[in-house]
Amino acid sequence: MTILKRGMIIDVNLDPTQGSETGKVRPCIIVTNDVYNERVPVIQVVPITEWSAKKVRIKTNVELYPSQDNGLSKKSVADCLQTRPIDHGHRMVKIRGKLSQPKIQEINQALKIIFELNL
Repeated sequence: MTILKRGMIIDVNLDPTQGSETGKVRPCIIVTNDVYNERVPVIQVVPITEWSAKKVRIKTNVELYPSQDNGLSKKSVADCLQTRPIDHGHRMVKIRGKLSQPKIQEINQALKIIFELNL
């Protein structure tokens, strides 16, 4: 069994959804800390969506480029406003890779804005 770590990109089945929630099987970034990731079946993820010029202008979205390390196949956007809990034992499809430390810092900054955290 692989231990999930913060910053990993995993494919997650986000269906069923309601309203404007992001759905289908898509890559997501694990944003919970590693203590929770090792001990609790429910983790928080940020869905990754298709890149567009409109989406990257949103302050809380993070632009991502494909690399061997992250396992993404095309330019994408991490939609930090859509953060959601998942039970990884039931929703995780596969592990793709891991974000670089600078990108994790960008995700951190976006989450601080969304949740009004002054850390």
